[in-house]
Amino acid sequence: MRVYVPLTLSGLAAAHRAGDIGPGPLTAYAVTPALREWYVSDDIEELEYAALNRAASASLRMIAQHPDAVRRRVVVAVEVPDNAAVADPDHSFDPSSLGEVRIAAPVALAKAAAVHVDADDATKDVSAAAAALGAADLGDDDAQFIVDGAEDHELLWFGIQEIPNLIG
Repeated sequence: MRVYVPLTLSGLAAAHRAGDIGPGPLTAYAVTPALREWYVSDDIEELEYAALNRAASASLRMIAQHPDAVRRRVVVAVEVPDNAAVADPDHSFDPSSLGEVRIAAPVALAKAAAVHVDADDATKDVSAAAAALGAADLGDDDAQFIVDGAEDHELLWFGIQEIPNLIG
């Protein structure tokens, strides 16, 4: 099963040094039954893109919690055994946790299929979105518009061999 693990650039650097993403439990995003029902699609590529975007939103939340974090969202796509990623049945249809899964143990970075990172030109919008998240969560439409501005940026695809250049 492919899962999408949200990180920050400093989290990616730590994973690179350690050789794994962890410690567990990890929160990740995947194509779950609830995500399939919410997205109403059978196209696996569209569903995986939706899971990737959920992870990108979680990365934005991590950035918002750490004022010193580089303002670029990071998501690592990792292959794990199907039984390693478990959705919480009590929250599976909660809109805020669609596609969310837990992975009990650290995941070897060598199992990563790719790393998705914002381009440098997204930092201004990601920074503004991180600052506006709290107000957006409280229903402020203007703040939500700012958050959506960060989501308009497509994450770039990188191979795991390119991680040293991303964190350097």
